Amino acid sequence: MNKEEQKQVADLVTANTIFCTKEVLTSNEAAQYMGISKSYLYKLTMMGKVPHFKPMGKMCYFNRMELEQWLQSNRVSTSNEISQKAQAYCMQKGGAL
Repeated sequence: MNKEEQKQVADLVTANTIFCTKEVLTSNEAAQYMGISKSYLYKLTMMGKVPHFKPMGKMCYFNRMELEQWLQSNRVSTSNEISQKAQAYCMQKGGAL
């Protein structure tokens, strides 16, 4: 591995480490962390869909933990979970009759 390849690997490791340790992310970092384009992140912030901070009224910053919570909101149940809920509901209604 030559020096340029070693530098690329080191930069990649550093970038990935930042996501695990840094609490406040810039727009670029937040978009990369979320796996979306910066323009889509901008759209989400303008619509008030994603939590963010604007301490000086211009630059947006994001709390990594809040982004994780937001990304994990609106969980979609699996088919098995839906089936189990339906079965429990039917058993409950059948017992009440």
